[in-house]
Amino acid sequence: MKCHPENERIKRKYFRFLGDSEGRDEATIDVVAKALARFEDYTNRKDFKSFHFEQAVAFKRRLADTRNARSGEKLSKATQHSTLRVLKEFFRWLSREPGYKAKIHYSDANYFSLTRKDVAIADARRERGVATLAQIEHVLSLMPVTSAIERRNRALVAFAALTGARASALASIRLGDVNTGEGHVYQDARHVRTKFAKSFQTDFLPFSGLAMGIVRDWHGELAADPLRGHDTPLFPATALEIDPNGAFKPSGLKLTGWKSSSPVREIFKMAFAMAKLPYFAPHSFRNTLTRHAMTLDLPPEAFKAVSQALGHNDVMTTFMSYGQVPAHRQSELIRRLPEWRAQREKSGW
Repeated sequence: MKCHPENERIKRKYFRFLGDSEGRDEATIDVVAKALARFEDYTNRKDFKSFHFEQAVAFKRRLADTRNARSGEKLSKATQHSTLRVLKEFFRWLSREPGYKAKIHYSDANYFSLTRKDVAIADARRERGVATLAQIEHVLSLMPVTSAIERRNRALVAFAALTGARASALASIRLGDVNTGEGHVYQDARHVRTKFAKSFQTDFLPFSGLAMGIVRDWHGELAADPLRGHDTPLFPATALEIDPNGAFKPSGLKLTGWKSSSPVREIFKMAFAMAKLPYFAPHSFRNTLTRHAMTLDLPPEAFKAVSQALGHNDVMTTFMSYGQVPAHRQSELIRRLPEWRAQREKSGW
């Protein structure tokens, strides 16, 4: 049997609850659906009404031994933790639903828990590679610009270096959202796919003159096209045609944009591969910009402006999410503490 009818009905109800009541987006609901499918695969599609805490314990053990299909390595603690957390939330909700109250105990869902030690491992923050501005400018200098597609690709990377915009926002920003004269972009959540559907202004962070020039040139090129208006995408999707061999080949740019952020990431992958550098995702540019801003000894008000440009109401969100000091920089700063202390004492502070 491919599915259990009762399970499918109650899952649909839960997905609607997550979307309409809890305000969860489709991507989050997809994660929930995958976790539930994994659990049902393990139980051979048994009715959720037959749930017993021993199933949770056994599934947890099976999950710990599961290997990633691509890497062949065991699932990380973080992946295990997120999967189990989703299942815990679902069965807690299910235990209060009519027809399930007498079958499932609320506390039984707690067995979808890792040990405290494993949770600490799952939640631990690990230093990730972040591109420097010099590396980004090196990538930009090597990207070809012969065709409109190539110029779009280069402008995409440059725009991320100026704004730290997320991949989903990059894929949906419109020509009219950008004001190159004033040096800012308004991320309007009515059509720009921003996090939490938040609208805000992002001023171009003036850390790279090269990136600034590329974005201005690209915006001007599109604005000069009589077929494109303010409501057309800043980064149009690639148009395809069939070549003599019956295969698809790029033929220019559409008037419409990308439906997902996947093409954005692919362009970044190709750009960094061309420069023989590790791949840095669009989202990591937010770390790049934050770390660079931290080295400038900015007054509090100026750093607050940078934080707001990244879409944060609280400057601590910028520090906590993107302002981690790399290990080598941490050591460098610690070694300089006596030097700064001497300077302070000399100045009478």
